[in-house]
Amino acid sequence: MAAIADKFSRLAALKPARPVSRQTERRELRAPGEEDPLAQLLGAGIVKNYFGEHLAVRNWFSTPEYAEPSAVSLELLSRTRDESTSRKIRAALDDPSKWLFLDTETTGLAGGTGTYAFLVGLAWWDAGGLQVEQFLMRDFTEEYSLLQELAERVKEQPVLVTFNGKTFDWPLLENRFAMTRSIAAPELAAHLDLLHPARALWKLRLGSVRLVELERKVLDAQRLGWRREDDVDSALIPQHYFDYLRGGPAQPLAGIVRHNQMDLRGLAALFCKINAMLSESAGILDECESLDLFGLSRFLQRRGDTRRAHTACAQALAIGLPVDIRPKAQRELALMAKRRGEHERAAEIWQDMVANSQDEVQACEQLAIYYERRVKDMDRAMEYAKLGLAKLRRQQAGSLHGSHDPYLAARFVRQEKAFKERLARLERKAPLFSPARRRAARGVAEPKANPELW
Repeated sequence: MAAIADKFSRLAALKPARPVSRQTERRELRAPGEEDPLAQLLGAGIVKNYFGEHLAVRNWFSTPEYAEPSAVSLELLSRTRDESTSRKIRAALDDPSKWLFLDTETTGLAGGTGTYAFLVGLAWWDAGGLQVEQFLMRDFTEEYSLLQELAERVKEQPVLVTFNGKTFDWPLLENRFAMTRSIAAPELAAHLDLLHPARALWKLRLGSVRLVELERKVLDAQRLGWRREDDVDSALIPQHYFDYLRGGPAQPLAGIVRHNQMDLRGLAALFCKINAMLSESAGILDECESLDLFGLSRFLQRRGDTRRAHTACAQALAIGLPVDIRPKAQRELALMAKRRGEHERAAEIWQDMVANSQDEVQACEQLAIYYERRVKDMDRAMEYAKLGLAKLRRQQAGSLHGSHDPYLAARFVRQEKAFKERLARLERKAPLFSPARRRAARGVAEPKANPELW
């Protein structure tokens, strides 16, 4: 027994000692000396913690100004299928002092274990403006120090706001935390990624929703006093950093730091713009272009705000949309009216589309449904069903000429079959709803159709 106890005691001795809490480690910040030319060039301080050193650059900017987040906007941006998760996220978002805007500059865009985030930029609202702090590692050996500092900041402000950060920046950082095996990735209370609402709102008008394009064409960078004329090309950033590590010049890194600062400021300004568009402020839609309004309508519809989606879509049509977009907006407005129970209004839109739309086949189908189920006018329903079938066959002849797409052909077959079945049903039902029958039944209840005929 003594021998067994001795073996267990030796095994226990092999266990690692309890690690010292990193939060209790002393953090030091000192000014750079002559031996730190990069820090002097950037105006950076040198941060020292348990894991070593890295550079920290701090700046405060008066623009973009702080904008109070709208409760309506936060609800739309954070809404998910899981209501309990949504409530948890909303509780975290209600305190903007816990927000961190985050953007990284990396050694590549592929991700994976070989990609480093050599520059991590953070920003938060402070004194009505934007406080920006950036952590830069002068060599890969400073990664642990940088990640430790980042972890502490995220613990204090656990709500991230990013642009494509859910797909790229934060997964990359989580991977780097895991690679250290000693610094745990901080848990986020909420994460707002503005790329997806930006695509919904402005892709129709701009095509590209890169942050630089949004600054120029949506955020009015000139009014904010922002200039990117000498900006670093994003594609060249990894190469500039590798050149520096090999002994190259430090000046390109200063350009990378400025680029990251502008991205953070653009990210904050983008939130303010989206916040304003999604809020219910009076007159906010009057400032929007028609394509942006249609994009807003689609976004609101996907997030369940059908009332405002209907308003935005109707206003976009009233202002005027391009020829190739207008039929889509008409179709969605008609469908929204139908869901709201406004069947007569939906029928008016479908009738306009029959004569002036690329979606004339769907318009005929919807009108046939309307006259069959709502008006009980089988003759009119058959007229539109026959018209829709004729238009479908014309489209089929034009689209399949010289085409070998089996999926397109199968779709036309399904649509033609549906029209034929509808016509057959309407022909069976028509005698039950004839004018003579209606006159005979005047003053009494409408005769019920045989369910077998439906």
